[in-house]
Amino acid sequence: MRLAELSEGYRQAALLLRDRLRLLRKELKDASDPQRRASLRHEIALLSGIMTQCRELKELTAHYYERGYWRNDKYTL
Repeated sequence: MRLAELSEGYRQAALLLRDRLRLLRKELKDASDPQRRASLRHEIALLSGIMTQCRELKELTAHYYERGYWRNDKYTL
């Protein structure tokens, strides 16, 4: 499998996470129990970070072999 092919998987994962986050934010808006709200905020924070990584990795894997492409320092050695 090539890195460019991995890019599509990261894109799809980011879309799924985006949809899940929308549902969680709606649930948070409607929730009244403080404990449930805290739990939802925690889950939203975790999934937001994962979604950001998916988007960054999608971009990296899509353009990794292109000349002049600036790679995110977070993902280089």
